[in-house]
Amino acid sequence: MPLFFKTNVVYIFSEFAYTHDAKNQISMKKLLFRLDGVPDDEAAEVRALLDQHHIDYYETPGGMWGISVAGIWVSDKSIYDRAKPLLEEYAKERSTRMREEYARQIASGEAETLLQRAMRKPVSFIAAIAFAAAILYFSLMPFFWLAGE
Repeated sequence: MPLFFKTNVVYIFSEFAYTHDAKNQISMKKLLFRLDGVPDDEAAEVRALLDQHHIDYYETPGGMWGISVAGIWVSDKSIYDRAKPLLEEYAKERSTRMREEYARQIASGEAETLLQRAMRKPVSFIAAIAFAAAILYFSLMPFFWLAGE
């Protein structure tokens, strides 16, 4: 079960958060796992792993514009020191599992190809190609203008 802290002010610097609680005491929180760009199934597996080992944690969302640190935090260094090796072992296991799954998809022909991705989101694909072409054009045109003079 996640542990939620009521705080009045939170200062987040990289992987540490300093909070002032209701008694105006400062405590340091430690970022255990960033949730930015993490698939939902991986985040759920991390939560389940922490729950299984009875590690108290709390989550912060990325915020409306994504400028906050979305992550799983622990309340002190002793909990962090206990949880970090568990997450490192989990990351190795997941990496191996995902590589094996991808190799299986390639072998069976189920892996998504570039053409299939383009057909799934044609507008995004065309916009990305147009953006890349515009960058290439504006990057190379000054050299062509200089060569023409």
